[in-house]
Amino acid sequence: MSLPTLSPAEWNKLIASLSGSHLLQTWEWGQVKAQFGWKPQGIVWSEMGEGTIAYTKFTGNSSLPNRPLAAALILRRTLPIGGFAARLQVLYVSKGPILDWANAPLRGKVLDDLQALARQSGAIFIKIDPDVRLGDGIPGQLESQEDPTGLVVTANLKERGWRFSDEQIQFRNTVLIDLSPSEEEMLGRMKQKTRYNIRLAERKGVSIRVGTSADWGLLYRMYAETSLRDGFVIRSEDYYRTTWDTFSSNPPPPVGSVPTVEPLIAEVAGEPVAAVIVYRFAGKAWYLSGMSVDAHREKMPNYLLQWEAMRRAKAAGCTVYDLWGAPEAFIEMDPLWGVFRFKEGLGGKVVRTLGAWDYPTRPIIYRLYTQILPRLLDVMRRRGKERTRQISLGG
Repeated sequence: MSLPTLSPAEWNKLIASLSGSHLLQTWEWGQVKAQFGWKPQGIVWSEMGEGTIAYTKFTGNSSLPNRPLAAALILRRTLPIGGFAARLQVLYVSKGPILDWANAPLRGKVLDDLQALARQSGAIFIKIDPDVRLGDGIPGQLESQEDPTGLVVTANLKERGWRFSDEQIQFRNTVLIDLSPSEEEMLGRMKQKTRYNIRLAERKGVSIRVGTSADWGLLYRMYAETSLRDGFVIRSEDYYRTTWDTFSSNPPPPVGSVPTVEPLIAEVAGEPVAAVIVYRFAGKAWYLSGMSVDAHREKMPNYLLQWEAMRRAKAAGCTVYDLWGAPEAFIEMDPLWGVFRFKEGLGGKVVRTLGAWDYPTRPIIYRLYTQILPRLLDVMRRRGKERTRQISLGG
């Protein structure tokens, strides 16, 4: 079948035009992952006439297909296990595929093709984790609402043999802030203590500046300190520098189809004390990373940082600010509970999504994989913590 291909800029333009577009489906994200063992492959579904829907593989240097309906940036990884490496692969569609999930015929066609691609490639399984809403609000509270589309999609995946994944790579739930109201209204939606802490930071001399590539080393060291203090594992400095450099190479976007990154750094008397890394794409902003040191925490720099990030995202044309992560279970014992309470104070709304689902094409190997993976991850986390500790100590 002779079908058109897309250039990187056109891929992003297409992604931005579809319902549910996401930063982790951009061409730049695929290039980042390509530096760390993954092979990205873009797939576009479009209407070919007379109601026929077909897909094309993205290889670059052509124009958009007629009436694009869906897309998926598929990441392929070969598992380095002795002589089996050529045959043991996994496929992952991070925060995708992107389509109107309420459209049953389109949903069926996309899932059919992804399942067939997984089988044809000999992959152990393919994983998807699209932002399909299950509901808004904290379950059991008055403002909680369920989304009928999410319930239908969940049932459909189960019928097809997909399994809710034990490996939830991205956060399943998050907190979204509506940036469309005025700044006064946005402040009014915050909790009183949050507004107080924003003003406190301003009174105590906290200032915010936009970071540059010269700050990458500083930001990583601050991130390493944060991870040790708060007990989470981060990746290598090379990974974050590659990510930041890839997205910061884009100029400030005149339109929403150019993904960019902006670091914001809080300082007290010229001393960096906290920072956030904010990405923007297709009218949405994501707060993916935050870091701070112990000094001057009583001056509440993180509150002013988030407020400035919201203001700058709004000024850049974004209408949604994704605070990236909420508890899996909304109980105080959840590891994310403290961070969630901070995010909730900013006036956001809880959004619960479908989460990651796996389609096993080699069930026996998949079962072994899911049994061995947690042990490997534990080893990797221990090594990661030790590496981070050495970085924090200057080793």
